[in-house]
Amino acid sequence: MYPKATLERAQKRRELAPKSEAAFQAFSQAVFADGALSSKTKQLIAMAVAHVTQCPYCIQGPALRSGATAQELMEAVWVATEMRAGAAFAHSTLMLDVVERSTS
Repeated sequence: MYPKATLERAQKRRELAPKSEAAFQAFSQAVFADGALSSKTKQLIAMAVAHVTQCPYCIQGPALRSGATAQELMEAVWVATEMRAGAAFAHSTLMLDVVERSTS
């Protein structure tokens, strides 16, 4: 469905916009560095967000490379699932508001 992420494609991105690519890589390294949150925790958050945003490239690998277990990964996916479902449920308030205003 999606083209494979390859070293050649990564190189092409660097060639087409080298300053932007370098800035993005530096930003990414800074974001995922250990800080108040460990790098592993940040990777788990990112992998969960990737499930919500449905980015297949982001789902494949980063958390495993940081040492997360299969159980930790699955629990992060369940958190993402709850948040997405929770957001849909919370937005029912908008629908109910429209219904209430239309019957007033």
